[in-house]
Amino acid sequence: MTAFEPLNPDYDAEVRRRFAQQPYNLSLGASVDKVAPGRVEIVMPARADLVQHNGYFHGGAIAGLADIAGGFAGWSLVAADQGMLTVEYKLNIVAPGLGEQLRAVGEVVSRGRSIIVTRIDVFGEADGQASLCTTALQTLKVMRLPPELLAGTA
Repeated sequence: MTAFEPLNPDYDAEVRRRFAQQPYNLSLGASVDKVAPGRVEIVMPARADLVQHNGYFHGGAIAGLADIAGGFAGWSLVAADQGMLTVEYKLNIVAPGLGEQLRAVGEVVSRGRSIIVTRIDVFGEADGQASLCTTALQTLKVMRLPPELLAGTA
């Protein structure tokens, strides 16, 4: 991975704060595990409402987790008054999502002024072993946050 310099010196706290403000992230039971410039790891424990009929994590839950991890990897690099919108992502599920939890590792591969590209790998984790289940590429649009989000009221 290329080394990136964050525009916000308080990027770690900002990523964690913004993550906690998004109800969808919390509804999945997901949490931020690790943050570095251009790299974020998100974990999501297994729950009965996140699996499909064969007991694997549902593809929609996997895709949502990948989108979150890539978005926050991008967010770790932008200024305090900026945020992300996903423009597009392509997901390949290469194996069933199995385990006690999923771990999504989002990494920035390219950063421009208005577009950031990320790669996300999602792993099923069971008994201390990680197994790749999904890989994705994502395009993010950097945007100015509306005043109500900057004030922390939304």
